[in-house]
Amino acid sequence: MLATWEEGWRCVLDAIAPLSDADLGRIVTIRGEPHTVALALARQVAHYGWHVGQIVLIAKHLAGSDWKYITIPPGGSGEFNEQMSRRSQT
Repeated sequence: MLATWEEGWRCVLDAIAPLSDADLGRIVTIRGEPHTVALALARQVAHYGWHVGQIVLIAKHLAGSDWKYITIPPGGSGEFNEQMSRRSQT
């Protein structure tokens, strides 16, 4: 799986390596819709974010109750805000 991951990123990096600032305003077509290269890159990054979310959802499901949040867990905003408030008062 790691080899496929690395191959995918190699394709992305090889595709964007030759781009220059002058290319960012060029028009490319994605699924019949015109985009500037800059917008196409932003769209692609958002698309990657979607897939990362899918991977995390599957990992969370497989981990079950062993899942460890690296961010604020659901329902934990109040406690986090209190901790931050206490820090800013010291």
